[in-house]
Amino acid sequence: MNRPFLDRPVPAPWPPMQAVAVPSEPLTAADRLRRKDRVAFWAAVAMVLIFSQGWQLPLVRELPSTNTVLLQGGFFPAYGIALAIIFGSLWNATRATLRQPFLIMLMIVVVASVTWSVDPSTSARRAFAVVCTSLAGIALAGRFRWAVMADVLATAFAILVLASFFTGIAWREIGVMREIFPGAWRGLWIEKNILGGIMAQGFGIFGAAAMLNPKRAKLWCVFAVLAAVLLILSQSKTSLVAMMIGAAAIGFIYVVQRGPAIGTAALWLAVTGAAVLAGFVFLASDVFFGLLGKDATFTGRTRIWSAIIRQVEQRPWTGFGYSAVWSDTSGRGPFAWIVKEAGFTPEHAHNSWLEQWLGLGFFGLVAWGMFFLQTMALALIAVFRTKGAYLAFPFLLIFSLQTLTESIAVVYNDFRWTLFVAFAIKLAFPDRELDAKKA
Repeated sequence: MNRPFLDRPVPAPWPPMQAVAVPSEPLTAADRLRRKDRVAFWAAVAMVLIFSQGWQLPLVRELPSTNTVLLQGGFFPAYGIALAIIFGSLWNATRATLRQPFLIMLMIVVVASVTWSVDPSTSARRAFAVVCTSLAGIALAGRFRWAVMADVLATAFAILVLASFFTGIAWREIGVMREIFPGAWRGLWIEKNILGGIMAQGFGIFGAAAMLNPKRAKLWCVFAVLAAVLLILSQSKTSLVAMMIGAAAIGFIYVVQRGPAIGTAALWLAVTGAAVLAGFVFLASDVFFGLLGKDATFTGRTRIWSAIIRQVEQRPWTGFGYSAVWSDTSGRGPFAWIVKEAGFTPEHAHNSWLEQWLGLGFFGLVAWGMFFLQTMALALIAVFRTKGAYLAFPFLLIFSLQTLTESIAVVYNDFRWTLFVAFAIKLAFPDRELDAKKA
Protein backbone atom coordinates (compact mmCIF):
# COMPACT_ATOMS: atom_id res chain seq x y z
CA MET A 1 0.00 0.00 0.00
CA ASN A 2 1.39 3.37 -1.01
CA ARG A 3 1.36 5.93 1.86
CA PRO A 4 3.46 8.82 0.61
CA PHE A 5 2.13 11.21 3.19
CA LEU A 6 3.75 9.10 5.90
CA ASP A 7 7.15 9.50 4.29
CA ARG A 8 7.05 13.26 4.26
CA PRO A 9 8.90 15.05 7.04
CA VAL A 10 6.64 16.40 9.72
CA PRO A 11 7.02 20.19 9.88
CA ALA A 12 8.26 21.56 13.12
CA PRO A 13 5.68 23.43 15.13
CA TRP A 14 5.77 27.14 15.06
CA PRO A 15 6.85 28.73 17.21
CA PRO A 16 9.26 25.99 18.37
CA MET A 17 8.10 24.24 21.59
CA GLN A 18 10.37 24.67 24.55
CA ALA A 19 10.44 22.95 27.91
CA VAL A 20 8.47 24.99 30.34
CA ALA A 21 9.73 24.98 33.93
CA VAL A 22 6.96 24.82 36.46
CA PRO A 23 7.84 27.32 39.13
CA SER A 24 7.96 25.81 42.60
CA GLU A 25 6.37 27.62 45.44
CA PRO A 26 8.97 29.51 47.46
CA LEU A 27 9.57 28.43 51.01
CA THR A 28 7.90 30.61 53.55
CA ALA A 29 9.70 31.94 56.59
CA ALA A 30 7.84 29.38 58.72
CA ASP A 31 8.98 26.54 56.41
CA ARG A 32 12.61 27.67 56.58
CA LEU A 33 12.40 27.90 60.37
CA ARG A 34 10.96 24.36 60.63
CA ARG A 35 13.70 23.01 58.36
CA LYS A 36 16.33 24.76 60.45
CA ASP A 37 14.80 23.33 63.61
CA ARG A 38 14.87 19.78 62.21
CA VAL A 39 18.50 20.10 61.21
CA ALA A 40 19.43 21.46 64.64
CA PHE A 41 17.43 18.71 66.37
CA TRP A 42 19.15 15.81 64.61
CA ALA A 43 22.54 17.49 64.79
CA ALA A 44 22.12 17.74 68.57
CA VAL A 45 21.09 14.07 68.76
CA ALA A 46 24.24 13.09 66.85
CA MET A 47 26.36 15.28 69.16
CA VAL A 48 24.97 13.63 72.28
CA LEU A 49 25.51 10.16 70.81
CA ILE A 50 29.15 10.93 70.07
CA PHE A 51 29.74 12.20 73.61
CA SER A 52 28.04 9.08 75.01
CA GLN A 53 31.16 7.12 73.95
CA GLY A 54 28.90 4.23 73.01
CA TRP A 55 30.69 3.85 69.68
CA GLN A 56 34.14 3.18 71.14
CA LEU A 57 33.89 -0.44 72.31
CA PRO A 58 32.10 -1.72 69.17
CA LEU A 59 34.73 0.08 67.09
CA VAL A 60 37.88 -1.28 68.72
CA ARG A 61 36.49 -4.39 70.48
CA GLU A 62 38.97 -3.84 73.27
CA LEU A 63 39.17 -1.70 76.35
CA PRO A 64 39.34 1.76 74.82
CA SER A 65 42.62 3.63 75.24
CA THR A 66 42.39 7.41 75.53
CA ASN A 67 45.77 7.64 73.76
CA THR A 68 44.43 6.14 70.55
CA VAL A 69 44.36 8.70 67.77
CA LEU A 70 41.25 7.09 66.27
CA LEU A 71 39.29 7.40 69.51
CA GLN A 72 40.46 10.95 70.14
CA GLY A 73 39.57 12.05 66.63
CA GLY A 74 36.11 10.55 66.93
CA PHE A 75 34.98 13.47 69.09
CA PHE A 76 35.91 16.22 66.64
CA PRO A 77 32.60 15.95 64.74
CA ALA A 78 30.81 16.61 68.04
CA TYR A 79 32.97 19.70 68.61
CA GLY A 80 32.06 20.94 65.13
CA ILE A 81 28.34 20.34 65.70
CA ALA A 82 28.46 22.21 69.01
CA LEU A 83 30.11 25.22 67.38
CA ALA A 84 27.65 25.15 64.46
CA ILE A 85 24.65 25.13 66.82
CA ILE A 86 26.17 27.96 68.86
CA PHE A 87 26.83 30.10 65.79
CA GLY A 88 23.28 29.40 64.64
CA SER A 89 21.95 31.06 67.80
CA LEU A 90 24.98 33.06 68.90
CA TRP A 91 23.08 35.80 70.72
CA ASN A 92 21.16 33.32 72.86
CA ALA A 93 24.26 31.22 73.56
CA THR A 94 26.25 34.27 74.64
CA ARG A 95 23.55 35.57 76.96
CA ALA A 96 23.01 32.09 78.40
CA THR A 97 26.70 31.57 79.15
CA LEU A 98 26.99 34.91 80.95
CA ARG A 99 24.30 33.71 83.35
CA GLN A 100 26.76 31.14 84.73
CA PRO A 101 29.92 33.14 85.58
CA PHE A 102 31.34 30.34 87.71
CA LEU A 103 31.46 28.05 84.67
CA ILE A 104 33.53 30.70 82.89
CA MET A 105 35.78 30.97 85.93
CA LEU A 106 36.16 27.18 86.07
CA MET A 107 37.17 26.96 82.41
CA ILE A 108 39.70 29.77 82.92
CA VAL A 109 41.33 27.83 85.76
CA VAL A 110 41.35 24.65 83.64
CA VAL A 111 43.15 26.40 80.79
CA ALA A 112 45.51 28.27 83.13
CA SER A 113 46.53 25.02 84.86
CA VAL A 114 48.50 24.11 81.71
CA THR A 115 51.17 26.60 82.84
CA TRP A 116 51.89 24.74 86.10
CA SER A 117 50.94 21.20 85.08
CA VAL A 118 53.30 18.28 85.67
CA ASP A 119 52.43 17.26 82.09
CA PRO A 120 51.67 20.45 80.12
CA SER A 121 51.02 18.75 76.77
CA THR A 122 48.45 16.38 78.26
CA SER A 123 46.74 19.16 80.20
CA ALA A 124 46.62 21.38 77.11
CA ARG A 125 45.09 18.67 74.94
CA ARG A 126 42.51 17.69 77.55
CA ALA A 127 41.73 21.29 78.51
CA PHE A 128 40.80 21.93 74.87
CA ALA A 129 38.59 18.83 74.94
CA VAL A 130 36.76 19.78 78.15
CA VAL A 131 36.15 23.32 76.87
CA CYS A 132 34.58 21.85 73.71
CA THR A 133 32.56 19.38 75.81
CA SER A 134 31.26 22.33 77.84
CA LEU A 135 30.44 24.23 74.65
CA ALA A 136 28.19 21.33 73.68
CA GLY A 137 26.17 21.94 76.84
CA ILE A 138 26.02 25.64 76.03
CA ALA A 139 24.78 24.79 72.54
CA LEU A 140 21.89 22.72 73.92
CA ALA A 141 20.88 25.33 76.49
CA GLY A 142 21.14 28.29 74.11
CA ARG A 143 19.26 26.65 71.24
CA PHE A 144 16.39 24.58 72.62
CA ARG A 145 13.44 25.03 74.91
CA TRP A 146 12.97 22.54 77.77
CA ALA A 147 10.44 20.38 75.91
CA VAL A 148 12.53 20.19 72.75
CA MET A 149 15.71 19.48 74.70
CA ALA A 150 13.90 16.63 76.45
CA ASP A 151 12.98 15.16 73.06
CA VAL A 152 16.57 15.55 71.82
CA LEU A 153 17.99 13.70 74.82
CA ALA A 154 15.25 11.08 74.88
CA THR A 155 15.83 10.36 71.18
CA ALA A 156 19.56 9.92 71.76
CA PHE A 157 18.98 7.67 74.78
CA ALA A 158 16.40 5.64 72.84
CA ILE A 159 19.03 4.90 70.18
CA LEU A 160 21.47 3.85 72.93
CA VAL A 161 18.83 1.59 74.48
CA LEU A 162 18.09 -0.16 71.18
CA ALA A 163 21.79 -0.52 70.36
CA SER A 164 22.48 -1.97 73.83
CA PHE A 165 19.75 -4.58 73.38
CA PHE A 166 21.20 -5.45 69.96
CA THR A 167 24.69 -6.00 71.35
CA GLY A 168 23.38 -8.00 74.32
CA ILE A 169 21.31 -10.31 72.11
CA ALA A 170 23.06 -10.50 68.74
CA TRP A 171 26.63 -9.38 69.54
CA ARG A 172 27.25 -10.89 72.96
CA GLU A 173 31.04 -10.64 72.79
CA ILE A 174 30.51 -6.90 73.01
CA GLY A 175 27.28 -6.59 74.97
CA VAL A 176 27.86 -9.10 77.80
CA MET A 177 30.83 -9.25 80.17
CA ARG A 178 32.93 -12.42 80.23
CA GLU A 179 35.40 -11.48 82.94
CA ILE A 180 35.07 -10.01 86.44
CA PHE A 181 31.23 -10.05 86.23
CA PRO A 182 30.41 -12.89 83.80
CA GLY A 183 26.90 -12.68 82.40
CA ALA A 184 26.31 -9.05 83.37
CA TRP A 185 25.26 -6.86 80.45
CA ARG A 186 27.46 -3.91 79.59
CA GLY A 187 25.80 -2.83 76.34
CA LEU A 188 27.99 -0.44 74.37
CA TRP A 189 30.42 0.34 77.18
CA ILE A 190 33.42 -1.30 78.80
CA GLU A 191 31.83 -2.13 82.14
CA LYS A 192 28.41 -3.05 83.52
CA ASN A 193 28.23 -0.16 85.98
CA ILE A 194 28.59 2.33 83.13
CA LEU A 195 25.59 0.79 81.39
CA GLY A 196 23.67 0.80 84.67
CA GLY A 197 24.50 4.44 85.41
CA ILE A 198 23.57 5.62 81.92
CA MET A 199 20.29 3.71 82.00
CA ALA A 200 19.48 5.18 85.42
CA GLN A 201 19.90 8.64 83.93
CA GLY A 202 18.04 7.57 80.80
CA PHE A 203 15.07 6.40 82.87
CA GLY A 204 14.76 9.90 84.34
CA ILE A 205 15.16 11.57 80.94
CA PHE A 206 12.45 9.37 79.39
CA GLY A 207 10.17 10.18 82.31
CA ALA A 208 10.84 13.90 81.89
CA ALA A 209 10.24 13.73 78.14
CA ALA A 210 6.90 12.02 78.79
CA MET A 211 5.87 14.78 81.19
CA LEU A 212 7.02 17.62 78.93
CA ASN A 213 5.67 16.15 75.67
CA PRO A 214 2.32 14.44 76.41
CA LYS A 215 1.76 13.53 72.74
CA ARG A 216 4.74 11.17 72.89
CA ALA A 217 4.28 10.12 76.51
CA LYS A 218 3.44 6.49 75.69
CA LEU A 219 6.52 6.14 73.49
CA TRP A 220 8.87 7.54 76.11
CA CYS A 221 7.27 5.44 78.86
CA VAL A 222 7.98 2.30 76.81
CA PHE A 223 11.64 3.32 76.53
CA ALA A 224 11.75 4.06 80.26
CA VAL A 225 10.71 0.46 80.89
CA LEU A 226 13.34 -0.80 78.43
CA ALA A 227 16.00 1.31 80.20
CA ALA A 228 14.96 -0.23 83.52
CA VAL A 229 15.27 -3.72 82.01
CA LEU A 230 18.79 -2.97 80.80
CA LEU A 231 19.69 -1.62 84.23
CA ILE A 232 18.51 -4.86 85.85
CA LEU A 233 20.47 -6.92 83.31
CA SER A 234 23.59 -4.90 84.19
CA GLN A 235 23.30 -6.19 87.79
CA SER A 236 24.35 -2.78 89.10
CA LYS A 237 22.77 -2.29 92.53
CA THR A 238 24.05 1.26 92.90
CA SER A 239 22.47 2.23 89.58
CA LEU A 240 19.20 0.65 90.69
CA VAL A 241 19.19 2.93 93.73
CA ALA A 242 19.98 5.89 91.46
CA MET A 243 17.06 5.04 89.19
CA MET A 244 14.71 4.84 92.18
CA ILE A 245 15.94 8.25 93.34
CA GLY A 246 15.30 9.68 89.87
CA ALA A 247 11.79 8.23 89.79
CA ALA A 248 11.11 9.62 93.27
CA ALA A 249 12.34 13.04 92.13
CA ILE A 250 9.91 13.05 89.19
CA GLY A 251 7.07 12.10 91.53
CA PHE A 252 8.13 14.79 93.98
CA ILE A 253 8.06 17.48 91.27
CA TYR A 254 4.64 16.33 90.12
CA VAL A 255 3.21 16.58 93.63
CA VAL A 256 4.90 19.91 94.43
CA GLN A 257 3.62 21.61 91.28
CA ARG A 258 0.01 20.63 91.96
CA GLY A 259 -0.42 23.45 94.48
CA PRO A 260 1.24 25.39 97.33
CA ALA A 261 -0.32 23.40 100.17
CA ILE A 262 0.48 20.01 98.66
CA GLY A 263 3.93 21.26 97.69
CA THR A 264 4.74 22.34 101.23
CA ALA A 265 3.61 19.00 102.63
CA ALA A 266 5.64 17.11 100.03
CA LEU A 267 8.72 19.21 100.84
CA TRP A 268 8.50 18.44 104.54
CA LEU A 269 7.96 14.77 103.76
CA ALA A 270 11.01 14.72 101.50
CA VAL A 271 13.17 16.43 104.13
CA THR A 272 11.99 13.96 106.78
CA GLY A 273 12.64 11.02 104.48
CA ALA A 274 16.14 12.26 103.68
CA ALA A 275 16.89 12.69 107.39
CA VAL A 276 15.67 9.15 108.15
CA LEU A 277 17.78 7.74 105.32
CA ALA A 278 20.86 9.66 106.52
CA GLY A 279 20.31 8.33 110.04
CA PHE A 280 20.01 4.78 108.71
CA VAL A 281 23.25 5.10 106.75
CA PHE A 282 25.06 6.55 109.77
CA LEU A 283 23.74 4.11 112.38
CA ALA A 284 23.54 0.97 110.26
CA SER A 285 26.23 1.55 107.67
CA ASP A 286 27.13 -2.14 107.42
CA VAL A 287 23.56 -3.05 106.49
CA PHE A 288 23.39 -0.18 103.99
CA PHE A 289 26.66 -1.12 102.29
CA GLY A 290 25.61 -4.76 102.26
CA LEU A 291 22.43 -3.90 100.36
CA LEU A 292 24.55 -2.13 97.75
CA GLY A 293 27.14 -4.88 97.59
CA LYS A 294 29.81 -2.51 98.92
CA ASP A 295 32.02 -2.33 101.98
CA ALA A 296 32.95 0.48 104.34
CA THR A 297 35.94 1.39 102.14
CA PHE A 298 33.67 1.87 99.08
CA THR A 299 35.59 -0.89 97.29
CA GLY A 300 38.98 0.59 98.13
CA ARG A 301 38.05 4.17 97.36
CA THR A 302 38.92 5.45 100.83
CA ARG A 303 42.52 4.34 100.33
CA ILE A 304 42.65 6.36 97.10
CA TRP A 305 41.18 9.39 98.85
CA SER A 306 43.71 9.25 101.69
CA ALA A 307 46.58 9.02 99.20
CA ILE A 308 45.19 11.93 97.15
CA ILE A 309 44.84 14.15 100.21
CA ARG A 310 48.51 13.61 101.04
CA GLN A 311 49.46 14.63 97.50
CA VAL A 312 47.16 17.66 97.60
CA GLU A 313 49.10 18.86 100.64
CA GLN A 314 52.13 19.23 98.37
CA ARG A 315 50.33 21.69 96.03
CA PRO A 316 47.13 22.85 97.74
CA TRP A 317 46.77 26.12 95.80
CA THR A 318 47.57 25.12 92.22
CA GLY A 319 47.24 21.35 92.01
CA PHE A 320 49.16 19.32 89.45
CA GLY A 321 47.39 20.42 86.27
CA TYR A 322 44.09 19.49 84.66
CA SER A 323 43.84 15.71 84.13
CA ALA A 324 47.62 15.36 84.20
CA VAL A 325 48.11 13.05 87.18
CA TRP A 326 46.56 9.81 85.98
CA SER A 327 48.56 9.40 82.77
CA ASP A 328 51.97 10.08 84.37
CA THR A 329 54.25 7.09 83.75
CA SER A 330 57.48 8.64 85.03
CA GLY A 331 57.29 6.77 88.32
CA ARG A 332 58.28 9.92 90.23
CA GLY A 333 55.14 12.05 90.21
CA PRO A 334 52.05 12.08 92.44
CA PHE A 335 50.49 9.16 90.57
CA ALA A 336 53.29 6.83 91.66
CA TRP A 337 52.73 7.76 95.32
CA ILE A 338 48.97 7.30 95.02
CA VAL A 339 49.43 3.83 93.52
CA LYS A 340 51.87 2.90 96.26
CA GLU A 341 49.58 4.02 99.09
CA ALA A 342 46.35 2.70 97.56
CA GLY A 343 47.83 -0.70 96.78
CA PHE A 344 46.45 -0.79 93.22
CA THR A 345 46.35 1.39 90.10
CA PRO A 346 43.29 3.67 90.04
CA GLU A 347 42.16 5.38 86.84
CA HIS A 348 40.89 8.51 88.56
CA ALA A 349 40.15 9.92 92.01
CA HIS A 350 36.70 8.30 92.34
CA ASN A 351 35.53 11.58 93.84
CA SER A 352 34.77 14.67 91.75
CA TRP A 353 35.68 17.07 94.54
CA LEU A 354 39.09 15.58 95.26
CA GLU A 355 39.67 15.34 91.51
CA GLN A 356 39.34 19.11 91.12
CA TRP A 357 41.54 19.83 94.12
CA LEU A 358 44.23 17.44 92.88
CA GLY A 359 44.26 18.80 89.34
CA LEU A 360 43.16 22.43 89.65
CA GLY A 361 44.09 23.34 93.21
CA PHE A 362 42.11 25.45 95.64
CA PHE A 363 40.87 27.98 93.08
CA GLY A 364 39.63 25.26 90.75
CA LEU A 365 37.88 23.54 93.64
CA VAL A 366 36.18 26.80 94.65
CA ALA A 367 35.11 27.54 91.06
CA TRP A 368 33.61 24.06 90.69
CA GLY A 369 31.97 24.28 94.11
CA MET A 370 30.33 27.63 93.36
CA PHE A 371 29.19 26.45 89.94
CA PHE A 372 27.68 23.35 91.54
CA LEU A 373 25.95 25.24 94.36
CA GLN A 374 24.48 27.84 92.02
CA THR A 375 23.15 25.10 89.75
CA MET A 376 21.58 23.11 92.57
CA ALA A 377 19.99 26.23 94.06
CA LEU A 378 18.42 27.07 90.69
CA ALA A 379 17.25 23.45 90.34
CA LEU A 380 15.48 23.57 93.71
CA ILE A 381 13.77 26.83 92.76
CA ALA A 382 12.75 25.33 89.41
CA VAL A 383 11.02 22.44 91.19
CA PHE A 384 8.38 24.92 92.38
CA ARG A 385 8.21 27.10 89.27
CA THR A 386 8.85 25.38 85.94
CA LYS A 387 8.18 22.15 84.07
CA GLY A 388 11.84 22.11 83.07
CA ALA A 389 12.57 20.76 86.55
CA TYR A 390 11.32 17.37 85.34
CA LEU A 391 14.37 17.17 83.11
CA ALA A 392 17.01 18.89 85.22
CA PHE A 393 16.28 17.99 88.84
CA PRO A 394 16.39 14.14 88.68
CA PHE A 395 19.57 14.23 86.61
CA LEU A 396 21.28 16.73 88.91
CA LEU A 397 20.22 14.81 92.01
CA ILE A 398 21.74 11.58 90.71
CA PHE A 399 24.78 13.44 89.39
CA SER A 400 25.34 15.01 92.82
CA LEU A 401 25.37 11.61 94.53
CA GLN A 402 27.68 10.16 91.88
CA THR A 403 30.22 12.95 92.41
CA LEU A 404 30.91 11.48 95.86
CA THR A 405 32.23 8.17 94.48
CA GLU A 406 33.09 8.91 90.83
CA SER A 407 35.05 11.56 88.93
CA ILE A 408 32.31 12.73 86.60
CA ALA A 409 32.59 16.52 86.99
CA VAL A 410 34.67 18.65 84.60
CA VAL A 411 35.34 15.55 82.47
CA TYR A 412 36.29 15.87 78.81
CA ASN A 413 34.41 14.00 76.06
CA ASP A 414 31.71 12.79 78.45
CA PHE A 415 28.03 13.52 77.89
CA ARG A 416 27.29 13.54 81.62
CA TRP A 417 29.34 16.71 81.90
CA THR A 418 27.71 18.05 78.73
CA LEU A 419 24.27 17.52 80.26
CA PHE A 420 25.29 19.04 83.59
CA VAL A 421 26.46 22.19 81.80
CA ALA A 422 23.33 22.25 79.61
CA PHE A 423 20.97 22.01 82.58
CA ALA A 424 23.00 24.46 84.67
CA ILE A 425 22.83 27.11 81.97
CA LYS A 426 19.24 26.39 81.00
CA LEU A 427 18.12 26.80 84.61
CA ALA A 428 19.66 30.29 84.55
CA PHE A 429 18.35 31.02 81.04
CA PRO A 430 14.68 29.93 80.94
CA ASP A 431 12.50 29.53 77.87
CA ARG A 432 11.10 33.03 78.05
CA GLU A 433 14.61 34.44 77.46
CA LEU A 434 15.04 32.64 74.14
CA ASP A 435 14.87 34.64 70.94
CA ALA A 436 11.74 33.24 69.29
CA LYS A 437 13.32 33.39 65.84
CA LYS A 438 16.18 31.13 66.91
CA ALA A 439 14.58 28.84 69.48
